[in-house]
Amino acid sequence: MPRKSAVLKTAAVFAVAGLMLAGCSAEAPDDSDSSTGTTADATLRVNFGQFPESWAPGQELEGGVLRIPYETLLAPGDDGIPTGFLATDYELTDDALTLTLREGVTFHDGTPFDAEAVKANVEYVKSGATAYAGSFQTVDSVDVVDEYTVRLNLSSPNPSLPTTLTTRALPIASPTAIADGSIAQTPVGTSPWAYDDAKSIVGTKMFFAAFDEYWGDKPGFANVELYAIDEAESSAAALLAGDLDLTDTEVTSLPRFDGSDVDSLQYPAIRNNLFFFDRGPGGVFEDVALRQAVCYAIDIDQMIKVEGEGEAATQHFAEGEIGYNPAIEGYPTDLERAQELYAEAGSPSVAVEMAAAPYNNTQIEVYMTQAAEIGDFRVTVTTLPPPQYNGEWNSGKYPLGLSSNDELTAFEWYSAWFAADAPGNPSGIESDELKAAADAAIAAGGSEEAADLWAQVTKIIADEALTCAHLRGVETLAWNTTTVSGVDAPAEPWEPKSVNYRDLTPAS
Repeated sequence: MPRKSAVLKTAAVFAVAGLMLAGCSAEAPDDSDSSTGTTADATLRVNFGQFPESWAPGQELEGGVLRIPYETLLAPGDDGIPTGFLATDYELTDDALTLTLREGVTFHDGTPFDAEAVKANVEYVKSGATAYAGSFQTVDSVDVVDEYTVRLNLSSPNPSLPTTLTTRALPIASPTAIADGSIAQTPVGTSPWAYDDAKSIVGTKMFFAAFDEYWGDKPGFANVELYAIDEAESSAAALLAGDLDLTDTEVTSLPRFDGSDVDSLQYPAIRNNLFFFDRGPGGVFEDVALRQAVCYAIDIDQMIKVEGEGEAATQHFAEGEIGYNPAIEGYPTDLERAQELYAEAGSPSVAVEMAAAPYNNTQIEVYMTQAAEIGDFRVTVTTLPPPQYNGEWNSGKYPLGLSSNDELTAFEWYSAWFAADAPGNPSGIESDELKAAADAAIAAGGSEEAADLWAQVTKIIADEALTCAHLRGVETLAWNTTTVSGVDAPAEPWEPKSVNYRDLTPAS
């Protein structure tokens, strides 16, 4: 029977115990049910809006595309504690994270998966110009203990490192492809699906064929065709026409599916906020009062009415996550207070450029129109193609920016955006107060005091208005119920444009 539903799933939060874990041993994820209904040549036709500008580890890869060719060392556990995947066992101390690796795994290009491969990936992400370099700054060195044991030596305690290894921060790629540079354009991982250039069409379709040497159980679909239709109405039309099996979409497109065989769901996936990048000496946003003025001028609820979905928040972390601080009040809309702070900052004349992408252009335009009411404050919003936007919005080219940031732990969030050496902090500036608080939290490691100390760090970040305008949004998935079943939100929390690929099976 034709149907359409929008089910909002509750966001998973990480228990304190999960981040304080000293070690864990786990078996491989149970994929036994996922092979039910498998057809030897079944192909899933999926659309997630864009192809990556680079497939190299550590880049801004959406989960929906990354998890086709790549796998991670660890996976999220049902209880919030990371569990085994490419690594079968791990032990975390204040000095090191030691991983025991799965044997018998081969990359799509025939390169063996071993400790040397893990070392190459960690060093590549940590040392290169990658989006997730900050997550690995505490990794002082990587030792190959033996063929299937690798040790990440830490310069300071990092209780969130196992959690980091479950995320998009470290997809494991072939060290051969990393070394010769081909990994940027051709993904080579260890997943059930290997990229097939011969069956792909540049700029239109990427074909991932069944990998015969895959180490685990076969998924429900032997092959995956990935498309990059970035307009919701166009992808909705393709789904209704039978040209796609599954796509991400917008809530505004859902009425088109009424009376059809298309079903839909929503899950919490997006946490975005405004960042002030040019906050160093002489920078446009050096003055905290000016940053606070912009924050108070923004009316998130008005933007939500325009977009038709979303929820305003006071901070990045949700209640129950380490980093959440109930004392953070955020910046409730108050134009009078915003104008007072603007005057306090010296009523500077501001004329800057800000980058946007097609998917957040409306949000940024609304926010900057609101911010213009504080005084002589003008922001020109330039919309870029998604690949270019992903590479430039937080590079320092623009003095402020807005985008999703999916860090799951306070350590990752601080290390990615606010530490003096954070990749997302091109100013290279960090207040003495913030550094002291972060140093104390890091030194606390997995102790009982760590949670309170990280809450202090996030409070300072809020008070200094390094970021604001926190919004939580949902990802909307739509699929043809006559061709695919098993669609659900991904196991990885706060990951947009993704789905539980391995559980999908042909409907017929």
